[in-house]
Amino acid sequence: MARIEFTDNYQDLSTENGYQFKFFCECCGNGYMSSFKASTLGVAGGLLRGAGQLFGGVLGRAGSSAYEVQRAIGGPAHDSALKDAVEEIRPCFIQCKRCGQWVCHEICWNNDRSLCKSCAPILQRELAAAQAQITVDQAQQKLREADLTAGIDVTAEATVSCPSCGAETAPGKFCSECGAALRPRSECPKCGAKTAPGAKFCPECGQRLVP
Repeated sequence: MARIEFTDNYQDLSTENGYQFKFFCECCGNGYMSSFKASTLGVAGGLLRGAGQLFGGVLGRAGSSAYEVQRAIGGPAHDSALKDAVEEIRPCFIQCKRCGQWVCHEICWNNDRSLCKSCAPILQRELAAAQAQITVDQAQQKLREADLTAGIDVTAEATVSCPSCGAETAPGKFCSECGAALRPRSECPKCGAKTAPGAKFCPECGQRLVP
């Protein structure tokens, strides 16, 4: 039979009831499905299986055998259906003479260069994409240069941990969870002696340091 093209970029969707094929663009992957073509053998096999379910025995086995033969061999009917599908879908595709790929005419073909867009990118599309990317880059650069911290004291502590219970709390004098002092005294309020962080009593005069 005549040569069948698209042999490496189609999916066979045929079943026992008929033939159908889906052809894919080798550039973008878009698919184009051919019309469904009923199978005479499949219809006959279906009728035999239906009769077999009613009456059992030989008729049921005959239908199953017809189906298995079709599945295993395919045959001229399958090849003819594929050829018809190729002729139906062919107008949607064109082969690039540079890379050999079959690409869809609508999206992936550069009419000005008579090549696919992979071999000859379409200038206006590339320019639009470049403009969009540069716009994003410039916006990000302006954002990096903008002062987004106005009115915020970036040197102040944002959160502190309570030395008593370990809870994370906002800066202040006392813990919002347990009420303990967040900054233990470093000197005795009574005698002025230096005290170690966390000390409960002054080592010099015995003054209680923890409220």
